[in-house]
Amino acid sequence: MEEMVVEALLFGDRQAQLLAARQLAQFSNKQRHKIAEKGVVPPLILMLSTNDCEVIEAALFALLSLAFRSERNKTLIAKSGGITVLLDVIQCENKLLVELGVAFLLTLSSCGSNKMEIASFGAIPILLELLNSQSYNNMSFQANLDILSTLHNLSTCNQLIPSIVSYGGVATLIRLINLTSELVMEKAVALLENLVSSSRIALEEAARTEGAIQCLVEAMEEGSRQCKEHAVAILLLICESCRDRYRGMILREGAMAALLQLSVDGTRRARDKAKRLLLLLRDCSNCGQTTKQTKNIVLFEQIMRQIEQVGEPEGMSLALLEEMISKLRT
Repeated sequence: MEEMVVEALLFGDRQAQLLAARQLAQFSNKQRHKIAEKGVVPPLILMLSTNDCEVIEAALFALLSLAFRSERNKTLIAKSGGITVLLDVIQCENKLLVELGVAFLLTLSSCGSNKMEIASFGAIPILLELLNSQSYNNMSFQANLDILSTLHNLSTCNQLIPSIVSYGGVATLIRLINLTSELVMEKAVALLENLVSSSRIALEEAARTEGAIQCLVEAMEEGSRQCKEHAVAILLLICESCRDRYRGMILREGAMAALLQLSVDGTRRARDKAKRLLLLLRDCSNCGQTTKQTKNIVLFEQIMRQIEQVGEPEGMSLALLEEMISKLRT
């Protein structure tokens, strides 16, 4: 059976290649590994270059199955010219093929040796455009998560962060953080933290983008535990970058209650970041506060003094802590 599939892919007509590609996707990992060594990757990539949607779909499934759990095959597909053809598929008008293509690109981007090559063919602006265009609303939820995950994989290569930033990645991510989907918010804020922690330009852009601090405070209030951790880490970086400029802006967005809550029941990393940010936000006397905001600042100072007396927020009684948070939120 394996030899028949290989022969059909190498020498068969359209129908033979179509059936062979579909059969390949059904093979075991061991069988797929053997087949990949017999030269089937180039003809499968050629199948992606056709205008036949049925053939392209079958080839995508076959290549995905070859790449699954195989770093060798991921590298082989990239070296055989698969990336540039795949990016063409991602830009086509067929929704199913676009989503399969994005899933395939995510798989390839998980291989460290492929990241620079993926970026060199222009994948970053293409992916960001998908997130910014009407295609975002038309694609499935999973496809949008796959795009964000692919960009996150690429961002782990520090040389690629400037490209993500220069093509508008920061503004795109801030817009996505405002969406109601918890998973999209978490993926977007995680990627944003990766950018701003590695790039001063990304940090400055995030800090000055209209509505950014507000959406990060909201993510810190309403997101998942991991989302809150990433959001408070970004806010801390922003405040540390220019305390005099940004601490008042963070306070005006009502961050104190969420920070106090996070300093007690967040992840270990989130608790640490929240405590450090709370200390940076103290003594903000000239921030253009309204009467209500000034009252909250005073209350905030009182809370911080009580925390200092007991040593840590965890040392306070739950009832007292809830009372303080409630006052800050009214």
